[in-house]
Amino acid sequence: MRIVVTGATGHVGSAMVRRLVADGHDVVGLARRVDDIVPGGDGVASSYRSVDLTRPESETALVDVFAGADAVVHLAWGFQPSHDQAYLEALGVGGTRRVLAAVAAAAVPHLVHQSSLGVYAPKRDDAPVGESYPTDGVPTSIYSRHKVAAERLLDEHERRQPGTTLITRLRPGIIGQRNAGSSLLRYGLPGLVPARALGLVPVLPMDRGLRVPMVHADDVADALSRVLDRRAGGAFNLVADPPVTAADIAAALGARLVHVPSGVLRGLVSASWHARLQQVDTGWIDLAFALPLLDATRARTELGWTPTHDAHEVLGEVLAGMREARSGPTPVLRPRSVRQALADAWRGGLVSSRHRP
Repeated sequence: MRIVVTGATGHVGSAMVRRLVADGHDVVGLARRVDDIVPGGDGVASSYRSVDLTRPESETALVDVFAGADAVVHLAWGFQPSHDQAYLEALGVGGTRRVLAAVAAAAVPHLVHQSSLGVYAPKRDDAPVGESYPTDGVPTSIYSRHKVAAERLLDEHERRQPGTTLITRLRPGIIGQRNAGSSLLRYGLPGLVPARALGLVPVLPMDRGLRVPMVHADDVADALSRVLDRRAGGAFNLVADPPVTAADIAAALGARLVHVPSGVLRGLVSASWHARLQQVDTGWIDLAFALPLLDATRARTELGWTPTHDAHEVLGEVLAGMREARSGPTPVLRPRSVRQALADAWRGGLVSSRHRP
């Protein structure tokens, strides 16, 4: 099949492309930055196109590249700069709107949209929820609001053009893989903090009630492969057992867990984010403690999907990748170092203050 992947150079996109290429598909990768990628190399697409989904004129380019595609896999999303909410909305919500318009114009038969557990309403208890659980999101989270808005666009498209394009929504837990270590460090730690500092954490201040679902990027890619082969539509939760707890994170770090209520933790994150000392906004704290656990029964029964990594293995890979500052062959997954962070800050300012062109 000829498959076009938006956000093909990112954390999840790299795993998706790696699997689709291994399956023998002709993969066209779309991303804003495609410099220095060697098409056809190990784990990368056969060709790349530079497309900035925040720009209205990108729709014309999308129609052109979507023509003749058997499927479009829409992964493009933004997480930084977290202070530039207009940019993040233009990419996540506006980009989804343009992808849908181009899919319709090019008569693409199948669209797979990378959604998230972030679309779900706050949990009522710790019972895992299925795909029919309310998708109202967590209002205090920018990420959640935008993911919900993107799914509403899918709903509208299905109402207005029923039967034209099969739409699949993947709703994974927190996705991890080793090669995203450098990328995650750039998102989660100030640039002056070296990767090896993660091995020197004596205590972890965190609410002991934390429980989050995780899944490996390669297992999400396996689910995508099965969705494309079976032309399976609708929503699919993707998660590995067991849920990751605060105690699990502390143990993986070799640190002692010190219980800090989530409200206190939120206040500290808020103060440091507003002071632009770090780039993680409080919405991520709200998500961590509000979102429900996931039930992946539908994926297991209808796709024959079973994760090959349990959640503890995923957590271990993520932390190992961050300690090692592991990287991949794309600009998003480029190596991260304190020296590079200083150079980036000199050229473009701090991540928390940077704006996209």
